[in-house]
Amino acid sequence: MKILIFITLFLYGLSTIAYACHLFGRNQRFADLGYWFLIIGSLFLGAIVFQEAAQSGHIPVHNLHGTLLVAGLMIALVFIVFQYRIKFNILGVFMVPILFLMVITATLTPYTPLHTKNIFNSFWLITHIITIFIGEACLALACATAFFYLIQEHAIKTKTKGFFFNRLPSLEWIDHSGYIFIITGFTALTIGLITGFIYAELIWGRFWSWDPKEVWAGGTWLLYAALLHGRISAGWRGRKAALLSIAGFAILLFTFFGVNFLMKGHHGEFTAF
Repeated sequence: MKILIFITLFLYGLSTIAYACHLFGRNQRFADLGYWFLIIGSLFLGAIVFQEAAQSGHIPVHNLHGTLLVAGLMIALVFIVFQYRIKFNILGVFMVPILFLMVITATLTPYTPLHTKNIFNSFWLITHIITIFIGEACLALACATAFFYLIQEHAIKTKTKGFFFNRLPSLEWIDHSGYIFIITGFTALTIGLITGFIYAELIWGRFWSWDPKEVWAGGTWLLYAALLHGRISAGWRGRKAALLSIAGFAILLFTFFGVNFLMKGHHGEFTAF
C-alpha cells in the first residue's frame, strides 16, 4: 500500500512540475508530459482504491482517508476526460496540485480496514457517491475556469498584458468551457441527489430527514439550477456567471467538509478520522 501511495505522489508531483513548466515556458511538450504523468499516477491511485475496497469488502468511504482517495480518483478521471476533449492545459496547474494535496492528506489520516454493514454495498449508495464526486469534480473545474475568466477579463479591460494574458484563450472560449463544466456537473449532482434520496428511503424509511448535509446539498443544487436558468433564459454570461460559479463551489466545499466537521448528521462517518 505504501509503495503505491509513494508512486502516486511521485507521478502527481512530476505532473505538477510539468504543468508548471508549461505555464512558464508555453511549451506543449510539457503539457503533454504532465497529462501522461497524471494518467499513470491515476492508474496507481485507482489500484489503491481497488485494494482498499477488496480489503473492506465495499467502496472505501467509511472515513476521511478513503473518502479523499475516492474523491481524488473521480476528480482525476473527470479532468483526464475533459482535458482530452477540450485541451485546456492551464487547468492542470490548478487541478493536479489539488490531487497531490488530497492524496497527501489521505496518507496523514488514520487508515483501518473496516468491515461494515452491507449498506455500503448498495447499488444506490455506490451510484450516489460516484455521481456526487463526478459532479463536484466538474464544478471544481468550472470554478477554476471562472477564476481564469476574471483574470483574462481584467487584463483586457485594463489593457495590461500581464503574465496570463497570452497564456489564456479568449473570454468566449473560457466562458463556453465553464458552461460545459457546470451543465455536466449539475447533471451528475442531480443524479447523485436522486439516488441518495432512494437510498435514504430504503435504509431510513424516508426520502428526506432534514439532515444538515441534505439541506446544504439541496441549497447548492438550487444555486447551480438558478445559474443555469439565468444563463439559458436571461443570458447570464461572463463575469456574472463566473462569480456565481465561484460562490457555488465555495458553498459546495462547505457542504462537503464544513457540514461534516461542524454539524452532526448521518453523513459524518464518511469524513471521520
